[in-house]
Amino acid sequence: MGGSVSLLPREALGEYQELTFLSKQEILLAYKRFSELLPKEHRENACSARVPKSRILTLPELRANPFQHRICHVFSTSDDGDDSMSFEDFLDMLSVFSDSATSDIKSHYAFRIFDFDDDGTLDRKDLEKLVNCLTGQGEESRLSGAEMEQLIQNILEESDIDKDGTINMSEFQHVVSRSPDFASSFKIVL
Repeated sequence: MGGSVSLLPREALGEYQELTFLSKQEILLAYKRFSELLPKEHRENACSARVPKSRILTLPELRANPFQHRICHVFSTSDDGDDSMSFEDFLDMLSVFSDSATSDIKSHYAFRIFDFDDDGTLDRKDLEKLVNCLTGQGEESRLSGAEMEQLIQNILEESDIDKDGTINMSEFQHVVSRSPDFASSFKIVL
């Protein structure tokens, strides 16, 4: 463990503690896990390196998540559009998914993850993709067209307060605020 502390500057550790919902120990563990995703020759400069999405997705905590690709997309600051992550991107992701993050922060990012077309609303296509992610893509688990349409209609009736056929961020946060187990289930623990 001593090795990972020496590679993460003490002042950076303090800043990360102030800017995230993570403890010192969680940040050090995140640094260790992030570094392990890098080739050996790049580990000394983990703070300035980027890990490809394909390597991020090897983490057991993401491997089974049906939204793994969207999570990488939402938290990546890559200018190349490759959804690679810097250490700070990785910390942001872990911070949002930590037990200490607020419900408002969690619901904001959940909305962004579920907004598959990144247009700022959850429309019928987003909701269909969301349901398919949750139910699986297999023939036996896939909903029929009628079942899907009924489910989307029910979701919109419950959530679309302004009746415009989409769910915006505030409508989504309103629905999530009435779900007491949302914050505790929206997490990743290293």
